[in-house]
Amino acid sequence: MGDAMLFTISLGITLLGLVVSYGVAKRRGAASGLRGAAWSMVPLAATLTGVTGFVADLVFSPAKWAGVALAGLAVLLYLVSGVMLSRRGDGDGGGRPQVGGAGTAGRAGRKERGERRPQRAVEPSAGPSADPDLAEIEEILRRRGIQ
Repeated sequence: MGDAMLFTISLGITLLGLVVSYGVAKRRGAASGLRGAAWSMVPLAATLTGVTGFVADLVFSPAKWAGVALAGLAVLLYLVSGVMLSRRGDGDGGGRPQVGGAGTAGRAGRKERGERRPQRAVEPSAGPSADPDLAEIEEILRRRGIQ
C-alpha cells in the first residue's frame, strides 16, 4: 500500500474519531471529549511519523516533525483530560467515591464542613435518677448531643 493511501486512511480515521469525540464531549463533558480527541490523533500521527525509518528521516522531514508535534499534542490532551477527570471525580459526574459505605459518607461530609450531628430527641426519663453520678453523666451526654 502506498504512502498516499495510508495517509488517506489514517486521515479518515482521525477525522471520524474527532467527530465522535465532539459528540462524546457534548454528552459526557469536555474531559471525555479531549481524551477521545487525543486517541483520535494517534493514527494520523503514526502515519505522519512513518513508523519505519523514523529515526533516520526525522531530522530532514517536516512532515515527520509535524507527526511528532501531533503525537505530543495527543499526549498533552490525554494528560489534561486525566487531570480534569480526577478533579471532577470518577469521570461520570458522580463525585469522588466515598470509602466506608453510605453510613460513613454522611458523617465524613458533615465533619469536613464543621457541621454538628443532628441531635436525637431526648426521651423523658421515668423520673430523676436515683444515683447522682448517673444524673451527672446523663447531663454531660446531653450537652454533647450524644443522648
